[in-house]
Amino acid sequence: MRKTIIAGNWKMYKNITEAIELSNGLKRELFKLDFESTEVVLCPPFTALAEVAEILSESDIGLGAQNMYWQDEGAFTGEVSALMLKDAGCQYVIIGHSERRQFFAESNETVNKKLKAALKHELTPIVCLGENLQERELNKTFTVIQDQIKQGLIDIDAEQMQKVVIAYEPVWAIGTGKTATPKQAQEVHKYIRDSLKKIYGDDLAQSVRIQYGGSVKPENILELMAQPDVDGALVGGASLKIDSFVAIVTKSSEVRK
Repeated sequence: MRKTIIAGNWKMYKNITEAIELSNGLKRELFKLDFESTEVVLCPPFTALAEVAEILSESDIGLGAQNMYWQDEGAFTGEVSALMLKDAGCQYVIIGHSERRQFFAESNETVNKKLKAALKHELTPIVCLGENLQERELNKTFTVIQDQIKQGLIDIDAEQMQKVVIAYEPVWAIGTGKTATPKQAQEVHKYIRDSLKKIYGDDLAQSVRIQYGGSVKPENILELMAQPDVDGALVGGASLKIDSFVAIVTKSSEVRK
C-alpha cells in the first residue's frame, strides 16, 4: 500500500514567531502519530525555513519549500536554489503550484526544469497539476492534465519518477471553499495514474503517490482519502491552524490503517 502523505502549504502566511509557534504545536500534537504509515510535511515561507527546520529536527515531520529556481546559483535576484533549500533543512519542495502558474507565469517548461533540479539535489518534489474553472466547464480537464504530465515529465526516467509526488489541485477549488467531490477527485487521480502507466508501466504507476489539493478540511478528508487513488492531501488554509491540520492528518492516518 502506498504511504499516505499530507503536506501543509502555508503560502504567504506566518512570520517567524508565528511559524515557530505553529510548528511547535504541530510537533507536540502529532508526537504519537504512526509515521510508518503517514508522512507529514510542513511548507512554511522561505523566511521561516531555518527556524522551523530546527524545531522539526528531532521529529519525524518533514520540511518543504513552496518553490525554487532551477539554477544552483547566479545573478537571479529574488530566487532561491535547491542548494539553499537543502542548506536551510528542506527535504521536499512544491513545484508548479497553480498559484505560481496563475500569478507568476510558471509553465510546464519551467516545472520540468525545477523538477530536474530538485531531483539532482535529492529534494522530494511535489509536482502540482490541475485545471481552472473554464477548462473544467469546457470539458478540457483531461487534456490539460495530459499536457502537464507529458511536458512536465520530459526526460524524467523511471528511477527518478519513483521519487516524485504528484498533487492534483483543481484551480477552481483552491481557496474558494469549493472542493472536488470524492468522485471527481478519484476520476482525475485515476486518469493521472493511468497516464503514468502508459509512460512508465503499471508497477511504477501504482507506486507513485497522488495527493489531492483544493479546500481540504477535516470535514471532507475522510471521503477524499477513501478513494483508491487518493494518497494524501496538499492542504492550504487548514494547515495554518493546529487543530484543523492535526485533524486532517490523524483522520487520514486512520483511513489507511
